[in-house]
Amino acid sequence: AGARQVECTLNGIGERAGNAALEEVVMALRTRADRYALDTGIDSTRLYAASRALSGTIGLEVARNKAIVGDNAFAHEAGIHQHGMLANRATYEIMRPEDVGFPHTRLVLGRHSGRHALRERIRSLDLSIDDARFETVFTEFKTLAESKREVLDADVEALVLGAAAARARGPWMLAALHVGTYVGGASIASLHLRHVDGREARETATGSGPVHAVTAALVRASGLALEVIELRVRSIGLGAGARGEAVLRVQHDAQELRGCGTSTDIVEAAALAMLEVVNRIERTQSRALTNPTHPHDGSSHHDDEARHVSVA
Repeated sequence: AGARQVECTLNGIGERAGNAALEEVVMALRTRADRYALDTGIDSTRLYAASRALSGTIGLEVARNKAIVGDNAFAHEAGIHQHGMLANRATYEIMRPEDVGFPHTRLVLGRHSGRHALRERIRSLDLSIDDARFETVFTEFKTLAESKREVLDADVEALVLGAAAARARGPWMLAALHVGTYVGGASIASLHLRHVDGREARETATGSGPVHAVTAALVRASGLALEVIELRVRSIGLGAGARGEAVLRVQHDAQELRGCGTSTDIVEAAALAMLEVVNRIERTQSRALTNPTHPHDGSSHHDDEARHVSVA
């Protein structure tokens, strides 16, 4: 006895307060299969992609704190949460990101993060640090985290390697950038990069806008397989002297990287943010030659045989 049909919509969209969210119904039944023994017949690994496709089509952004498919659904900042996640993912996640097609769990470094999370991030960046130096870095990290909403990988790298490395922003540096935008047509960006070893790279690319064109040119120049997941832009200060900050989330070899750039020209800020990602990849690859890492396998998972429930 009981309901065998659920009226719901993807992302819970609908008139007035909306409808029951399809992704929440599907995963609630899946994670509680031992209690309900019901199966929707829906491939849950496509939920995230479907949610994003629908959001882009109708122009209604998915809230960051939306259950199952929101950007923060698998993000952890609190220190005790991060420690538990690193020890055993099941501590705070009753489902895996892969179950809904989500890229991966994201441990956000912020003012609530503890020593364990910072050590793990340093290790993931292929950096080494002794215990005495770590305590100094951790103190500097907590000070920085109080002034920033989120501490990026570049910030961690700068803390570990020192301020000189943060200022260098190498090995590639932006020597020149030219961008043209045409009404009703594509934008075009040409850039010139210079490497500390004397190499140079010049590339031109077009895009649907100036930022798209400049990031495409940088991807071509780097020769790396990079996919921009998100770009956030904000103004720092007011008036003619205001600076723009661009923060990029980029996918590379199943790993999410972040870059940040600032400039009075927002297009240049985006270029610097992308260049920061390219530089970090090159530095990491160079360090990996002498300090290889060995990724560990995730926990196993299997689906239960279950009866069928209709989701409409």
